[in-house]
Amino acid sequence: MEPNFILSFAMVGLLGLVCQWVAWRLRLPAILFLLLTGIVVGPIGGWLNPDAMFGELLFPLVSMAVAVILFEGSLTLKFKEIQGMESVVWRILSFGLVASWVSISIFTSWLLDLDWHLSLLFGAMVVVTGPTVIVPMLRSVRPNARITNILRWESILIDPLGALLAVLVFNFIVAESTGGNEWLAVMLVFFKILLIGSALGCGAGYVCGWLLRNDVIPTYLHNVFVLISVLSVFALSDTLEHESGLLAVTMMGIWLANMRGVETENILDFKESLSILLISGLFIILAARVNLDDLIELSWQALAILAFVHFVARPLKIISATMGSSITWQEKTLISWIGPRGIIAAAVSALFALRLSQLGFENADLLVALTFVVIIGTVVFQSLTAKPLAGWLGVVEQAPRGLLFIGANQVSRTIAKELKRLGFEVMLADSYRSNVRQARMDGLKTFHGNPVSRLAEKELDLVGIGRMLGLSQNDDLNLLAVQRYTREFGKKRVYSLPTQASQRKSERETVSEELAGVALFSEDATYSKLASLVAQGAEMRTTNISEEFTLEDYLEKYGSKAIPMFVLDTRKNLSILSGVPTQEQVPPGSRIVALVKAERVAEKIEEKKQDAKAG
Repeated sequence: MEPNFILSFAMVGLLGLVCQWVAWRLRLPAILFLLLTGIVVGPIGGWLNPDAMFGELLFPLVSMAVAVILFEGSLTLKFKEIQGMESVVWRILSFGLVASWVSISIFTSWLLDLDWHLSLLFGAMVVVTGPTVIVPMLRSVRPNARITNILRWESILIDPLGALLAVLVFNFIVAESTGGNEWLAVMLVFFKILLIGSALGCGAGYVCGWLLRNDVIPTYLHNVFVLISVLSVFALSDTLEHESGLLAVTMMGIWLANMRGVETENILDFKESLSILLISGLFIILAARVNLDDLIELSWQALAILAFVHFVARPLKIISATMGSSITWQEKTLISWIGPRGIIAAAVSALFALRLSQLGFENADLLVALTFVVIIGTVVFQSLTAKPLAGWLGVVEQAPRGLLFIGANQVSRTIAKELKRLGFEVMLADSYRSNVRQARMDGLKTFHGNPVSRLAEKELDLVGIGRMLGLSQNDDLNLLAVQRYTREFGKKRVYSLPTQASQRKSERETVSEELAGVALFSEDATYSKLASLVAQGAEMRTTNISEEFTLEDYLEKYGSKAIPMFVLDTRKNLSILSGVPTQEQVPPGSRIVALVKAERVAEKIEEKKQDAKAG
């Protein structure tokens, strides 16, 4: 292996890491920085030439990377999560998607005098948005709950559905190009691709799920087993019928995601790191292949297509899907405005352009240039304009009052139920299924998964949530959550229980206050202490403070029997206590929310104190 190859390979990895870090710091989609970096080091700087670097391996490597990305996207498409969705989202995903696809295809074909095959494929590739570009934008803009939920669900579901549409269109084009002029032959090849890809994907999904569900594969091999299975299914399907591999892995992911008794959360966690690696390298390499001459030659046509996608196709899609709904015109306007294109569009366009060029389609490379213009244009333009527009329309979310609980254990559930009764939004995140199941039985909103994972960044619904409480029995997870959600809520709005090490007062073991967040409740309110009290019958109580029953009276009455946790003022604003409450924190008219020990427990504790004094 030549040193130049190793150096180029390392450079791609380093640049990808830097782009991901910058995107994290600026809270913008990473794809924007990856594509711009690829263009700078490729066609502009001339430091990276993917064709010379990989040679004949370029197409197989891109194909396998796209297969893994499509599989991960389809693995998030769970039918049970679609049930009960608003009809608006259904219409966006059905005839709204078709309206956008057809309009973009017709306009592109007319403007560029492009072959209708390529126009249909381009239209199919740019209908997708994707959570990796939508979620960072929503967190910056913070529109109201209805807008956020519609855009979030659209991005999650349209990712695999849009990719499937693009794969089907591409397969039809390939079938026509290999089937000659006979329409029957074309349809035969097309249905062979559909049949083999669907059958092999569903069959592999079932077998893979059965092996995982019945513990035939040991836990430590689950991730590797699934990855190798995906690559094997892709290769086998493509061998049986050329270009059916992407359809096969997409169907495999959908089947596996919806199979009963199969845990996919750990697989998704593994895919996070793998996807970051693949996406970072893939898009720098693909952007480095962009022909700037094509962009210069297109110039105003490319900008016209970008304008059509943003100002015509997207509004047409949303207006057609929201007709007759209760959504206001202000909400429709912002939903129409936010629709950045993302990872699937870039990956699929580059892969299909390579393949169509090999099949002899002229101007196939234009697909990559046009797609990159749409991606960069929509991300940059909408990132700069969506927040001011939301403010002008008056659809920005009010100051969030909800709370995110790290952990859905018994302590979290006990506290969360009382806060929900008082009218506050609560969300409990936990990777233990038993905890999540019990929380759902208690009527609490939950997220099943690691709250600091990339999956949580895409799927954890933080609409109306403004503070985080680290109540997990795992001290390390609480600390990680503090670091993760500090950039989401701010340093003063992330709390965690004191760690066990902090109780030992050892400088070697105690975590820095700056890293631990604001201490919850009191210095000795560790998880083990709270869990013990709850297990012994302690319950949440909300007590009114007045001129007749002051804070002093409350502390005298309850003393060590209660652990004050929250204060609810006259305007129903919730304050989280960190230490003994003061008169300023609890004026007359407010209410104290506390965990109160069961009478028997309190009596025993008092007896022990008396015995100790007597001794």
